[in-house]
Amino acid sequence: MGSINITADTFFYFFLFCVLLFPRPTVCGPIFVSSITPNFTVSYLQFVDSFGAFLTSKNNSFQARITNPKPESQSYYFVVVHSASNTIVWSANRNTPIPQAGELRLSDRGLTLHDGSGQQIWSATQSLSSSVSSLQILESGNLILLDSTNNTVWQSFDFPTDVIVAGQKLPIGKSLVSSLNSEDLSQGGYRLVVGDHDAMLQWNGITYWKMSMETKAFRDTSSPVAYMVMNLSGVYLIGDSIDVVVIKIILNEALNGSSSFYIAKLDPTGFFSVVRTDDTDKSNTQDFRWPADNCRIPSVCGKCGVCSNGGSCQCAPGFHPDPRKTNGDCVPTDRALVMPGQCNVSSSNDTIIKYLNMREDLDYFSNDFIDPVMNSVNLSACENLCSRNCSCLGIFYSQNSSSCYMIRDYLGSFRIKSSSTSDSNRSGFIKTIMGGNPSDGSSDKKSDFPIIAVVLLPSSGFILIAVVGTLIWLRQRRRGIRRWPKSLNSKSGLGYSSSSGEGDIGFVSIPGLPVRFDYKELAIATEGFKNQIGSGGFGTVYKGTLHDGTDVAVKKITCMGSRANKEFLTEIAVIGKIHHVNLVRLKGFCAYRGQRFLVYEFMSRGSLDRTLFNREPILEWRERYEIALGMARGLSYLHTGCEHKILHCDVKPENILLHDNSQVKISDFGLSKLLSPEQSSLFTTMRGTRGYLAPEWLTSSSISDKTDVYSYGMVLLEIVRGKKNSSVQQMPSNNNNNNNNSSTTDSSSLSSTGSASVHQLVYFPLYALEMHEAGQYLELVDPRLAGRVRSEEVERLVRVALCCVQEEPNLRPSMSNVVGMLEGLMPVGDPRMESLNFLRFYGRRFTETSRGGEGANEYVVNREPMTNSTSLYNSLSYLSSQQVSGPR
Repeated sequence: MGSINITADTFFYFFLFCVLLFPRPTVCGPIFVSSITPNFTVSYLQFVDSFGAFLTSKNNSFQARITNPKPESQSYYFVVVHSASNTIVWSANRNTPIPQAGELRLSDRGLTLHDGSGQQIWSATQSLSSSVSSLQILESGNLILLDSTNNTVWQSFDFPTDVIVAGQKLPIGKSLVSSLNSEDLSQGGYRLVVGDHDAMLQWNGITYWKMSMETKAFRDTSSPVAYMVMNLSGVYLIGDSIDVVVIKIILNEALNGSSSFYIAKLDPTGFFSVVRTDDTDKSNTQDFRWPADNCRIPSVCGKCGVCSNGGSCQCAPGFHPDPRKTNGDCVPTDRALVMPGQCNVSSSNDTIIKYLNMREDLDYFSNDFIDPVMNSVNLSACENLCSRNCSCLGIFYSQNSSSCYMIRDYLGSFRIKSSSTSDSNRSGFIKTIMGGNPSDGSSDKKSDFPIIAVVLLPSSGFILIAVVGTLIWLRQRRRGIRRWPKSLNSKSGLGYSSSSGEGDIGFVSIPGLPVRFDYKELAIATEGFKNQIGSGGFGTVYKGTLHDGTDVAVKKITCMGSRANKEFLTEIAVIGKIHHVNLVRLKGFCAYRGQRFLVYEFMSRGSLDRTLFNREPILEWRERYEIALGMARGLSYLHTGCEHKILHCDVKPENILLHDNSQVKISDFGLSKLLSPEQSSLFTTMRGTRGYLAPEWLTSSSISDKTDVYSYGMVLLEIVRGKKNSSVQQMPSNNNNNNNNSSTTDSSSLSSTGSASVHQLVYFPLYALEMHEAGQYLELVDPRLAGRVRSEEVERLVRVALCCVQEEPNLRPSMSNVVGMLEGLMPVGDPRMESLNFLRFYGRRFTETSRGGEGANEYVVNREPMTNSTSLYNSLSYLSSQQVSGPR
């Protein structure tokens, strides 16, 4: 519908016509116009039948209304509404509603809203660059004021409330603020803030969740954030540079349904969600919500409530429901204790403060997001600090690091500690004030009884005490015998002595340290370190089960050498802070008598090599693709998403772990920083991964993140084929005739009985290059998947892999770009043939070595000149620990 300009005279005559024609002037039909000019005034009473709507976008997707959220409500707001779903996407006067008779006025100076008495309560007139000529709503839902040259001088998108629509940008520094409830649009206590490097959910200014913590979130780069936007595929944080994605969350379903309307909303309960409304049946579907755990919401169970099992609430120990409130708040059970009042309320100098100890399994939502107020202090000093601070409502004290955390200003709900809690030995204490005498004398009576009993019946009292003491001693003794195997207590066992104290590392205050496990606890969990499940360059891995039933993988590091305790703990703190869905989580560590242990989450399906290279069960193509994508996301996070850049330096199938539900996670990242100087020169030999070493390892070239990219490309080729890159493989029988000097060599003793193919010793990267040149990608796929994979699917992975293994590091893509290519968000690159010619040399040397009697699996690259630009040394160059570990 074309634009209609309404002047004051036009509106007057139309209104007069309605008055004469209809008995009730308030039931005139709506005026659906897409543009309004100045000197225009409107109120809800003029458009009752159209729910207060007086302005529409061109295709009637959005309307401007003066309306009330509920029919029974007497509070009216000037809002923008999505017409089909009746969803409010913006409100002008959310904190100051107007009565039914309130008016909206448009003049050449701007837009103003007035209450029933004519007093202005909201305006869009500040700092307008020119006079206003019209008011319009765009099909995007943006309400705009235009000047005479159709330039926008004001827009509602610059003043978001609790919703953003598709395409709307939420710049850094801006925020979404929740409403109190569905009927009251006033600002609530929850806020979504776009920060420099992340988007955060906050409650009363206290962070309780970050976008990067969401399991579906992926960080592409560490660049500063410019704005948040929701588009046709997900929710994104975009960097300062155009089209640079910092963090992204891909939705379950692309936003391409023509009959659906999408919003991202911070709702009154503190959840940020993407909601899809089907225009046909008006049904709502929540495609995404974070945090996923209800117990992460700060006030889900009220003050001093405890949330468990995803939303079940009860009062904390020592508390009971407040009878004066219905919001779930809890108060101390002891009526002599009261919660502290407001900070500006004066208190007497003789005020007695008491701290109620919370259960050891409870944690507070803000502990994961704040730094301790003090380090290297005892509990008494932490309590004294809180007692002197009127804004302090409670403390958490970490026995691991002797750190003091403070709860200030607002007190919310508690939750049960999860397995991912960074400090399991952090205990909480709630600050209370002695407000009077107890309501009854029960405590006095209880305290009097033992004294009376002893005085009146001295002999029987002493006998009773002796019997009880003996029973307690016997019970503890039996429990100790059951819990500690003899092998763990004897010198011939693990050498643990209960008098050995905390071991040799001491309590060093390092912020961010993960949980510190006791040596005896790990010994029991692993049954005396008998259940070995793997070994590698850094040591041996054992499966263990903690006392709470959690399965873990315990890595005993054997290459530490002599190393400073603080340096070790600093590196552990850095690794412990790394949280990503595609990286194995470090749960804690142990240091005892020169021994170092790292405790990881347990991955039930083991390493990729065990599944990929075995005959059964076969990894289907879709899962292989997801493994490749998960690996790329994890490496990209290490390179660009961490606070400190980390190079893995040992990417191989053995370090890719699989879990239930097709989860893929990278392990052993960051451990190269733990190498002692005497171990660094043995790095490549010790790691045993020569088949994945980039050419620059064997030259004087610097080691960078592109070294990991090369290793990733080699693993990617093995994922495609389902075999080691240097191994006996089943190849087409005519291949050897066509490529006598290439990647394969005959092995008549291993020839297949069929005529269609033979078994050959193959250097697969060169064969992949040859098939890429010939465009025969299906020749490269695992024969066990024949007929179940399309050529273009194989082509994508092979081309990505060849781009990754190019000899020149600068030509290799970053891992962020690899992710983009695998996700289909950017085109797959074309590898340069001149940078892949070194594979022909590798293949030739492989053939010569194989014919000389060395098995393919024992193959080592011959250290002779490769090309005019690169040479392989006769022995591995000495590599310092800094060269090995790379930058951080």
